[in-house]
Amino acid sequence: MSFVVRGKYANIWGMERIFIKNLTEKIGEEVKIAGWVDVRRDHGKLIFIDLRDMSGRVQMVALPNHKEAHSAASKLRSEWVVEITGKVNKRPEKMVNKNEELGGVEVEIMEVKILNEADTPVFEINDDGREVNEETRLTNRYLDLRRGRMQKNLRMRHEVIRFFRNYLSDKNFAEIETPLLTKSTPEGARDFVVPSRLYNGKFYALPQSPQQYKQLLMSAGMERYFQIAKCLRDEDTRGDRQPEFTQLDLEMSFAEQKDIMGIIEEMLITAIKNLYPQKKIQQIPFPVFTHKEAMEKYNSDKPDLREDKNSPDLLAFCWVVNFPFFEKTEKGGWTFTHNPFSSPKPEHLEMLMKKENTGEILTTQYDIALNGFEAGGGSIRNHKSEALEKVFEIMGFEKEKIWQDFGHMLKAFSSGTPPHGGIALGLDRLMMILQNEPNIREVIAFPKTGDARDPMMDSPSDISKEQLLELGIQIKKPNK
Repeated sequence: MSFVVRGKYANIWGMERIFIKNLTEKIGEEVKIAGWVDVRRDHGKLIFIDLRDMSGRVQMVALPNHKEAHSAASKLRSEWVVEITGKVNKRPEKMVNKNEELGGVEVEIMEVKILNEADTPVFEINDDGREVNEETRLTNRYLDLRRGRMQKNLRMRHEVIRFFRNYLSDKNFAEIETPLLTKSTPEGARDFVVPSRLYNGKFYALPQSPQQYKQLLMSAGMERYFQIAKCLRDEDTRGDRQPEFTQLDLEMSFAEQKDIMGIIEEMLITAIKNLYPQKKIQQIPFPVFTHKEAMEKYNSDKPDLREDKNSPDLLAFCWVVNFPFFEKTEKGGWTFTHNPFSSPKPEHLEMLMKKENTGEILTTQYDIALNGFEAGGGSIRNHKSEALEKVFEIMGFEKEKIWQDFGHMLKAFSSGTPPHGGIALGLDRLMMILQNEPNIREVIAFPKTGDARDPMMDSPSDISKEQLLELGIQIKKPNK
C-alpha cells in the first residue's frame, strides 16, 4: 500500500481535511474540516456553530434533515474539538457577513465527530483578552493563545523571523547554533548557572548572549554568521524585561560600521514594506546621531522621533553612534557601557593602549532606536588580544584573572582573527512595536511574569533531595 495521501491515492485514506481558509475554493463540494467550537447558537430547528482552526473561522449550520448531525451539534459547547464533514454553500447576498473573511460561505453540517470535549474556559476566548487579569492569562496560556490576537502575534513573529532568515541567507550568512551550556564570565548581568552532576562543585552558565561564540566563529573563518538566539540573564525583576529573550544575532568579518548598519537598515525597510505595508517609516535613510548629539538634543540615547506619537503605524528609526567606551562604577572604578569586546574608535586606540583619558575614549558601538525603544545594538570588535587585555586592565582585572576568564578569546585573537563586527536586534521588542502591543509578553508564546515566574508551569520550583545529593548541593536558607 502506498503512503502517498494526495492526488490519485487520496481515496485510500478517505477524504482529506482542508483548512478553513480554503473553503471559498470548495463551494458546492463536500469537505472535511476540523477545529474548535468558537460559538454555538441554538435556534431550535437551526443550530449555528462558528468553527475556527489556525487559518480562520467559518459559520456552519446543522439542519433537521441531517438528523444525527443535528443531534450531535446540539450537544457541542465552546472549545470542544470536532471534525466536521459538510457541504460548502455560498450565502445569499443579503446574508453575507462582510465583517468576516469567510462571511460569504457557510458549511452545511452532514456529520459531526467529537474529538475532545472541553471544560468551560476560565475566560472568554473570542475577544482580545485585554481585560483579563494577566496572572490568570499566563496561568492558562494554552487557552490565552487560542484567541485571534495572540495567534496573529505569533504568526507574524514567524513571518518576520522567516523574512530575516531568507534575507541574510541570500547575503551569504550561515545560520549557526551556539551552545547553551557555557562558562560563567563577567559580562554585565548575572549569569544563570547550571550545576554539573559529573563534575561536582563546578557549574555551567547559560549565555547572556552568543557574543564570545560568534567572535570565535569569526576566528574560525566563517566570515558571516547569524542566529535566532536565546539569551538568558539573571537580572532584578522589571515589568517589561524577561529573564530569557530572543535576539537576531549576526557577525561579519572584514566589515566596517557602515557595512553592518547598511545591511540591517535595508533588511528592516524591506521587511516592513513586505510584511507591514500599512506602516510608514518616517525617514529613509535612518537619521544618525552621535551619542553626544542625542543626549544634548533629546536627553536620551534612544530618542522617540515620531512626528505624530498618536499614530500607531508610524515608525521612526534612528542610529546612535560614538558612545563612551567606559563609565564610572559606584566604587570609583571603570566598567564598559555596552560590552568589553568592542573596539575603540581608531583615533582613540592609542588612549586605550596607554590607559590614558579613559573617560574620553569613544567606542565603535552603534545602537538602533525605534519609537523611543532600543531595538538593537552592536559594534566593531576588538580582534587583537593586546587591545582586549587593556580593556580588562582598565576595569581593574589582574592579568591572571583575565586569562582565567577570557584566555580562550585571547588565544583565538592571537591565531589570526580578522577584523569583524556585528549587531543583535531584540526580536521581542521589535515585534511588540510592529504588532502595536503594550509589552513584550504579548508577542512571546510562554513568557514569565514581571517578577520572573511562570505560573502555568509553577516555576521556579523546588527539586528533590535526591537530585540535590547527586549534584553535591546543599540548600541553606538565609536567616530571616
